Amino acid sequence: MKENAGNPLHLTSLNHVSLLCRSIEESMNFYQKVLGFFPIRRPESLNFEGAWLFGHGIGIHLLRALELEKLPKKNEINPKDNHISFQCESMGAVEKKLDEMEIDYVRSKVEEGGIQVDQLFFHDPDGFMIEICNCDSLPIVPLVGGMVRSCSRVKLHQMVQPQPQTQINQVVHP
Repeated sequence: MKENAGNPLHLTSLNHVSLLCRSIEESMNFYQKVLGFFPIRRPESLNFEGAWLFGHGIGIHLLRALELEKLPKKNEINPKDNHISFQCESMGAVEKKLDEMEIDYVRSKVEEGGIQVDQLFFHDPDGFMIEICNCDSLPIVPLVGGMVRSCSRVKLHQMVQPQPQTQINQVVHP
């Protein structure tokens, strides 16, 4: 039992995010054209309107909202709202593409230990927040024990052995 204390449910990865939407067609268009997801087969046994998309190692499950008036319509882009975040290769390319597509966004920055992370926040057609960032440079440092890791799934296999606590603090919190 002790060997699973840090992962009691034996989780392996994020599978999908399920989102209520006003229009399946409009949301599918957004997630395909803006974020690069592609439609995948959805089980026929699901007897309600929806669509499944896949990309970047996760699924997006779109569900047609039954009570449209109960879906909040958000206009203000608030980086502190619920959101899903995607790592990107080039923040400049993302910003240029969002400008070309006339998608409103808000810029934000996070600085830690001399490392700067850029973020762009914008909404999907139903007001769900999307973040695009270059978070890969910000290490994941467990508060207790464990190992220092990168945010990037690509670099997860390259786990770095933790340095003595004083050195970790000097790197992360100068």
